[in-house]
Amino acid sequence: MRIDLHTHSTASDGTDSPTELVRNAAAAGLDVVALTDHDTVRGHAEAIAALPEGLTLVTGAELSCRIDGVSLHMLAYLFDPDEPDLARERELVRDDRVPRARTMVGKLQALGVPIEWEQAARIAGDGSVGRPHIAAALVELGVVGSVSDAFTPAWLANGGRAYAEKHELDPFDAIRLVKAAGGVTVFAHPLAVKRGEVVPESSIARLAAAGLDGIEVDHMDHDETTRARLRGLALELGLLTTGSSDYHGSHKTVGLGEYTTDPEIYGEITRRATGAFPVPGAGGARPA
Repeated sequence: MRIDLHTHSTASDGTDSPTELVRNAAAAGLDVVALTDHDTVRGHAEAIAALPEGLTLVTGAELSCRIDGVSLHMLAYLFDPDEPDLARERELVRDDRVPRARTMVGKLQALGVPIEWEQAARIAGDGSVGRPHIAAALVELGVVGSVSDAFTPAWLANGGRAYAEKHELDPFDAIRLVKAAGGVTVFAHPLAVKRGEVVPESSIARLAAAGLDGIEVDHMDHDETTRARLRGLALELGLLTTGSSDYHGSHKTVGLGEYTTDPEIYGEITRRATGAFPVPGAGGARPA
């Protein structure tokens, strides 16, 4: 089985619609794909309706969190999307996205970048404008060479010159809320230092003690040394280890299924979940 547990669609900051994403996942030879848009489940219904036979969808979201002044992302899988407390927190984060994005555009303008809000909104399409859309605008303008180059302290990285704070969950609250909704939590790309400051291992230990289920190890932003370090930490703390592409379509160079999760780990995630269950595909034809 080939299992990719971290992808994004146009429901947040990816470039594939949910329909395109599941079709592309099937074409890439995946057996299981998780749709984990930022702080929203808006793409799930469309993805399920278009799900090709032979592909299983894991519903989820990537929750924006902050601990001790450091941002982190928490992958939440197979939770009840209608659980009111978790739904309310996701809404608070989403409502803050546009004001935050406008602030970042304003900071870029103050730095002399000829970016306009309309440009970022055009790139976002049906999704809420976020940092990847603003980064894509910087590429269009020739300010940086790639979206990844925009996520540096000079521009949009955490604490960077054009960075703006946003409403974020306390990760301990996120774990509690996701568990109350029957879901499973995995700390996304925990040591992705190229994105900015990362949480110390002592904080990961505290999160594990609070019920964190796993950490994402095999990820494009972790080199081999970092992956080995994380595997040792996971073993020490009794955490599951996952691998995922963090696919965003054309916003990133990584492809679907470039990093994958062991089937035994996937089985354990589904065993722990009670809020929702993986959806087997039957809504559309699997690409030849």
